[in-house]
Amino acid sequence: MQVSVIIPTYNRAEVLRKTLIGYAEQTGDHNMSEVLVVDDGSRDHTADVVRECAHLFSFPLRYFHQQNSGLAAARNHAIREAAGDLILFGDDDIIPGPRLAEEHARWHKKFPEEHIGILGFVPWLPSVRPTPFMKWSGLYGPQFNFGYFKPGMELDFRHGYFCNTSVKAAFLARHGVFSEAFRTYGYEDVELSYRLKKQGYRLLYNPDAVGYHNKYETLENTIQRVEALYRSWPEFGRTEAGQHFLELWRGQRTRPPSAAKSAMKTLLRPLKTAAIPILRPLVNTHIPLPHWMYDQILYHYVTPFSSVVAASEHAC
Repeated sequence: MQVSVIIPTYNRAEVLRKTLIGYAEQTGDHNMSEVLVVDDGSRDHTADVVRECAHLFSFPLRYFHQQNSGLAAARNHAIREAAGDLILFGDDDIIPGPRLAEEHARWHKKFPEEHIGILGFVPWLPSVRPTPFMKWSGLYGPQFNFGYFKPGMELDFRHGYFCNTSVKAAFLARHGVFSEAFRTYGYEDVELSYRLKKQGYRLLYNPDAVGYHNKYETLENTIQRVEALYRSWPEFGRTEAGQHFLELWRGQRTRPPSAAKSAMKTLLRPLKTAAIPILRPLVNTHIPLPHWMYDQILYHYVTPFSSVVAASEHAC
């Protein structure tokens, strides 16, 4: 089974360089036959970086340039060009661990069925010195939900993170690719995962396929990212996937909270307005806070999702 690695990129030349070096240094029986970099209209020296890294590979490092059209279009461009039986989706800021490709290939040999996809683990790159807040965000918060997953667990469509996911090329060819209606950040991967799920797609979690997120993110960065994600909601909300996502979200809201959580909310409500601005500076430090506190602080500043949905429905 030959593996085609797909890396979309935009104005991150030096970040991309580190990622390409990571793929060039893969160990074991990784089965990689090509790496495809799709440059989504970068204005930096991305093309030069790809040329400079080409000699590191014993197989083709292929470069494609397109007019800026968004992440979905960039990935689709690469899918059309890919020659491998297995497509491994990465991102320009996800540096592969030395056995990432081998672990994806190994699990596809273990699960050869066409409809099986594999999701790998995405922790923060240790050298960025992630804060406790960042770790919470990647395990239980707005970045990823890896803290809830167990090895071999089958994940639902909401966890279709295509920054470290492998899918059989034939299954994609038969059942669809990314919707290019998504031109800005967010939801294009969830929407595709939903459509694939309807065709029998099963996404399994392999925590040994590690790709490190080469990024430092403050509370302020996280707020901006969540707000950017919400700006893509109107497009996503018009899809069948978006409507099902909304049903699940509304179902979760109707569940009664635990007694401990209810008591904590009651206790903190009078103090919340005064306490959160005082606690906010601690979020960007290496002083750990309780997970529930990160949640309270972040969503105190982020537009409520209920307001995002209401505004979108009103606009329709």
